[in-house]
Amino acid sequence: MSWIRKILMDWKTEFNVQQKETQFLKGLAKAPSIHEPVIEGDEISFSHSGHAGDIIYSIPAMQSLAKGRKINLYLELYKPARDFTKKMRHPNGQVMLTPKSIELFAPLILSQPAFKKCEALKDQKVQYDLTVFREFPFDYRMGSIARWYFLTYGINGDLGKPWLQVTPDKTFNHAIVLARSSRYRSPKIDYGFLQKYPRLVFVGMPEEFEDMKKQLPKLEYKPVTNFLELAAVIAGSKLFIGNQSFPFSLAEALKVRRVLEVFYKCPNVLVEGPNGYDFCYQPQFEKIVSDLLDH
Repeated sequence: MSWIRKILMDWKTEFNVQQKETQFLKGLAKAPSIHEPVIEGDEISFSHSGHAGDIIYSIPAMQSLAKGRKINLYLELYKPARDFTKKMRHPNGQVMLTPKSIELFAPLILSQPAFKKCEALKDQKVQYDLTVFREFPFDYRMGSIARWYFLTYGINGDLGKPWLQVTPDKTFNHAIVLARSSRYRSPKIDYGFLQKYPRLVFVGMPEEFEDMKKQLPKLEYKPVTNFLELAAVIAGSKLFIGNQSFPFSLAEALKVRRVLEVFYKCPNVLVEGPNGYDFCYQPQFEKIVSDLLDH
């Protein structure tokens, strides 16, 4: 029976490869060509309608395309949520971005030297719709979100260097800051061993905090009023640990000392540059934290 099983496994592998190739080639036929608008003046405008993390990961592409110009970012509101199963919960419910998203994003975006505006998209002239990468036949479950933009526009950027700047909140210098959304959790991962460390702080949704407290009873909760405040907490931390949710995109953009919980079904967030580690198994998780904090 072992040879029959091997034949079946080989056939299944080949079938899956052929299916992916067929899907890619079909998508390739419909994919748009490179959009290269004529840009006049010292400003350039972008729009985005996607996930909050996607917006952070699009900043290196914006900087590359801007070529030193000031950047205007316009967020398109109320587009239907995508990429989530029925079991996954999202802070904005059934849509991607709301007016509250502008309130959260604007302080962070406008604190960056390259940016001039962060507003809701209405009738402003836009040179680049950053969500156009969704029209290309990438397998969005894998790869690097930031590089999807590079592949779309034929550009590059150094993802090993910080692309956000904030003043660290020093009140968290001795804290491990955590964020773990209900989405993108690797199975069999237990954060309980962190209980031995003196200060643990959670950032994220209140229901996510309550869930994490089941493993970490002494966990503190840090609510924030906007993403600039959130970034400052992460930047000020002794160590940041998160899964593939929005707070980790900030940690990656800041290049703080960070550890990523990789979701094996959708490994599309990559740790690049110094101070970054990732895991999807418990022993490696505990080893990384011990190496960083106990030696």
